[in-house]
Amino acid sequence: MELDSIDLAILAALQADGRMSNSALAEAVGLSPSACSRRLDHLEKSGTIRGYHARVSNQALGYTMTAIVHISLSGQFQKTLREFEEAVKRCPNVIVCYLMSGEYDYILRVAAKDLADYERIHRDWLSSLPHVVKINSSFALREVIDRPNVGIDPALA
Repeated sequence: MELDSIDLAILAALQADGRMSNSALAEAVGLSPSACSRRLDHLEKSGTIRGYHARVSNQALGYTMTAIVHISLSGQFQKTLREFEEAVKRCPNVIVCYLMSGEYDYILRVAAKDLADYERIHRDWLSSLPHVVKINSSFALREVIDRPNVGIDPALA
């Protein structure tokens, strides 16, 4: 789907305030409410807008530690990757998982309450994931940027 400047303006406005009403959104992007609603519906159905949610602070929930975990598997066969991915999706502390090129097969971002909690996650979840042969964990000292999405400039359309 190719996005025009109005689509980008809608996306930028929703990134700033995902709870804004359709009438406020229409006014912000210079459309009638019905035209705005049609465009919004198209953006949702096309998968450009993947959903609406609250960004809850991990720290507010007691998860004060972030680990970046590099995983190496025994191979990169389709079955191996599928089994690993199905299993890692079940781990509630894994916030992000990427299949990678390079030295490691996967990189995970893991939320933990503290070092003892991370040890539990490592022991009960990460070590028991199928086909894992190496786990390398690093701990974030401080979050500098955590953007939910890339910035959108409607003028670039």
